[in-house]
Amino acid sequence: MNTTKIYRKIDLPLKPAVAGAMMWAVGLEKSMLTYFEMEPDTRFAEHSHEAEQITLVLGGELTFVYEGKSVTLGPGEVIAIPSNVVHAVHSGATICKAVDAWSPVRKEYL
Repeated sequence: MNTTKIYRKIDLPLKPAVAGAMMWAVGLEKSMLTYFEMEPDTRFAEHSHEAEQITLVLGGELTFVYEGKSVTLGPGEVIAIPSNVVHAVHSGATICKAVDAWSPVRKEYL
């Protein structure tokens, strides 16, 4: 039986993602949310995934490289990446914080 769950800050310890990045994840059956804190110049190498990804930058800057383009997003800006689009991401010169919405769930993050 599915049930609603509350996650308090204490329930969301940060864990390592890639070098320079810490994160937590919360998932349901069909969607999930991740939170990332990244040191300056943290890099997520070129990759793709089945999950659609919507990223909201909370603080700092994130640069996304995809389809021959490069775009830098700041606080309050969002990118929506369709399923299987090849992309790379890196943070700027300051600490970056961001949240991602995913569907379907990326189980490797849970």
